[in-house]
Amino acid sequence: MSEDKVVKLGAKREKVEKNKQNDELVYCSFCGRPNTQVLKMVQGPGVNICSECAMIAVQYLILNDRMPSVEAQQILDAFWGKAR
Repeated sequence: MSEDKVVKLGAKREKVEKNKQNDELVYCSFCGRPNTQVLKMVQGPGVNICSECAMIAVQYLILNDRMPSVEAQQILDAFWGKAR
C-alpha cells in the first residue's frame, strides 16, 4: 500500500511521480485542514477531500437509509474506534 499522503485522481503517472518530490501543502475543500494534519488526502479536478471528511460522507450516505447493513455498521464502528 502506498504511503503517499496525497492521492491524485485522474492524474497521469508522471505527474504523480513529480508530486512525490514536492512537499506542497494540499488543503481539504470541506474542512480546510492541510494534508499534514490528516491521514490521507484525495485530490480531484479542482477539489480535495481528506480521509476524515470522506468517512463522514460515507457515514451520512449509509445512515441516510436509516438501517445500515451489519457490514456497513462494522466499517463505521472500526473507523470511529467503537468496539463491539
